[in-house]
Amino acid sequence: MGKQKISSKGAQNSCCTIATLWWFYLVAACIKVLLFPSYRSTDFEVHRNWLAVTHSLPLSQWYFDETSPWTLDYPPFFAHFEHFLSMFAHFIDPKIVHLQEGLNYSANTVVYFQRGTVILSDLCLLYGVYRLTRNLDSRKQKLIWLLTIWSPMLFIVDHVHFQYNGFLIGILLISLSYLEEGRDLLGGFFFAVLLCFKHLFAVAAPVYFVYLLRHYCRGGIGRGFTRLLIMGGMVAAVFAVAFGPFFHLGQIQQVIRRLFPFGRGLCHAYWAPNFWVFYIMSDKGLAFILRRLGFNIQTPTATFTAGLVGDSSPFSVLPQVAPLVTFMMVLLALSPCLLKAWKDPQPQMITRWVAYAYTCGFLFGWHVHEKASLHFVIPLAIVAVQTLEDAKHYFLLSIVSCYSLFPLLFEAQEYPIKVLLLLLHSILMWSAFSAQFPDGAETARAPTSHHYTEKKVDRHESKGGFVIGWIERLYLVGLVTVEIWGQFLHPLVLGDKLAFAPLMLISIYCAFVIMYSWILQLTSIVKSL
Repeated sequence: MGKQKISSKGAQNSCCTIATLWWFYLVAACIKVLLFPSYRSTDFEVHRNWLAVTHSLPLSQWYFDETSPWTLDYPPFFAHFEHFLSMFAHFIDPKIVHLQEGLNYSANTVVYFQRGTVILSDLCLLYGVYRLTRNLDSRKQKLIWLLTIWSPMLFIVDHVHFQYNGFLIGILLISLSYLEEGRDLLGGFFFAVLLCFKHLFAVAAPVYFVYLLRHYCRGGIGRGFTRLLIMGGMVAAVFAVAFGPFFHLGQIQQVIRRLFPFGRGLCHAYWAPNFWVFYIMSDKGLAFILRRLGFNIQTPTATFTAGLVGDSSPFSVLPQVAPLVTFMMVLLALSPCLLKAWKDPQPQMITRWVAYAYTCGFLFGWHVHEKASLHFVIPLAIVAVQTLEDAKHYFLLSIVSCYSLFPLLFEAQEYPIKVLLLLLHSILMWSAFSAQFPDGAETARAPTSHHYTEKKVDRHESKGGFVIGWIERLYLVGLVTVEIWGQFLHPLVLGDKLAFAPLMLISIYCAFVIMYSWILQLTSIVKSL
């Protein structure tokens, strides 16, 4: 009788949890619908063209078609995803998927359809978040849901600018949830699937490889080798399903060329806030000083300050940077994490390690998109509830990362939207963290079998609850100053002169916090070795 009561109570709690999660999703969906008429980037036409390519052409021509400049450059699973959506698009409005007549098509039907598909695809994110939080207490669950499902970065990038990051990050979170439960085979499977949707997530592949090799392929030579074969065979099967048809057609080289266009240059847009911003500005500073001293320093024909995607990475003084250099820098930055995963592969640490990997890729990678900060900000939201220091770190990082996306929405009518999204996020995050850490007490997850128990850790120095330091407060004041200068004072004082300077200032200023976040994560890993 007692067991039946406990079981009934557990079922009621589960239903209540799911209902609350749906409430978070539906509130977000209502806001996203209101954003339908807002600005759309060229990515909107990119994905519309991919609908047309995959619907109108046979698979053998998907990666060769050049009807539009926005050619297909995502892996095959995402192409099939677009093909699946195109079936519904053709039913709603055949012009959406017409290869010629659909170019730059902007009727309400295509706007509502494509924006609607992003909202529906966010169900993948919803499921991933649910799986990662279902064993946590109610307060932590709701805090994580607030940080992920209501993320202003996802609103800006996916539902205004236009992309499908929520869908893809959802697959990542599903993978991480299985790894945290100790179900490594399923975790590896979903990560392999993710790579066949978007290859840029491969930055975390070394962490996955080392962790699974040590955690899943353990138990002696015989058992370990058998498990290695099982894991390797499963991953190979996923890639065979995705890329096999193109091997059969003899088109794999063309697919690889589309997926890895190294000719695009070091920076997608020079103001992406990573390490290369400092490198670029150092080069420009040195060139200016040397010219003043009388040295003949040639000005590159291409320029970063135009904010354009070029075919080279022009530097006047410092050495040119090749893709191999960035690859080695990412691998070097990852090495302490890989060593830790090798020595002590703990399931409860995998989300931190994967977030660190994506931070390394963002800071040191080749042709990094500013939107790639989502790859580490969303996973870090999962661990932000564990300790007070994690919460403080995430509070600053999420605000700065969101602000770094402001240049994506450059039209005047979207300005109130991005400002209100960030302000609301900051207020809700502050309130939620203050409720989670009212007196400076911290909670951490400790592993017990494949589940987690929570233990309270009291730290005398943390008394006072959720309060950020004076340096962080000064930095945030500086962030407001940067925005006031770029948005209001620069046009008044300088007019059209140095038009790209405000973006440069945003990039440099935000890059300091991204570097700071990386150093914090790296320090934590090194101390645990």
